[in-house]
Amino acid sequence: MLEEIMSAVNDQIFGVWFLAGAALVFWMQAGFAMVEAGFTRAKNAGNIIMKNLMDFCIGTVVFILIGFGLFLGEDTLFGLVGMPNFDIITNYATFDWSGFVFNLVFCATTATIVSGAMAERTKFLSYCVYSGIISALIYPIEAHWTWGGGWLAQMGFHDFAGSNCIHMVGGISALIGAIILGPRIGKFVRDDSGKVTKVNAFPGHNLPIGALGVFILWLGWYGFNGAAATSLEQLGTIFVTTTIAPALAKPGAVLVAKRPTAMVPQIPFSI
Repeated sequence: MLEEIMSAVNDQIFGVWFLAGAALVFWMQAGFAMVEAGFTRAKNAGNIIMKNLMDFCIGTVVFILIGFGLFLGEDTLFGLVGMPNFDIITNYATFDWSGFVFNLVFCATTATIVSGAMAERTKFLSYCVYSGIISALIYPIEAHWTWGGGWLAQMGFHDFAGSNCIHMVGGISALIGAIILGPRIGKFVRDDSGKVTKVNAFPGHNLPIGALGVFILWLGWYGFNGAAATSLEQLGTIFVTTTIAPALAKPGAVLVAKRPTAMVPQIPFSI
């Protein structure tokens, strides 16, 4: 009897932590906004803040209408996609509200990853169209393959905290966007043969805001990585990893940044 009570209490505690983790992931939207705005030029700050805000607002609407069903609906088309549904409206009594909120903030994070890679050279309306497409179709369909019981899950593939479903998809989308858009005007100076002769720096206009964004994102990672934990021991190891990894990554980034310029490869589509 006591074990049943303790198990029920434990489930409730981790249920609350699950939603708290979702709130931390949502708070990462502020981190992305601060990092991007702080490390870009002042004239584009308003555009960047609005794009990060609209990521979540547009993403919420389309995720309700179609994305959630494609993601976690009944598996169809041989594991390629979920069946669209309106369970959030028609199945109100038994709907998984916690799961919806948690997956919604993950969807918004996937969309926001791309914003920084295309900063300062994307029209607001065009970006809103992209945000709607990735939140309604791209993320829900590919996430269904792993987290929705799709073909990758059926093969035994496992993604604990989104390295595939979120970061890889967001990173690939960002890379494609950066290649299509090209560098910011004035970033590279080329000679008549097209060879880059000079790389101009575009310093951020507010480094304290950028640094604040970094710490907000770091805090959010504890929820991003840890919300799916089901035991205190598991949660502890996740927190340790989430602390050590960025702490070691920063010195590594400093060492790379301090290398002689001649050793740094020239990337023509750099932002």
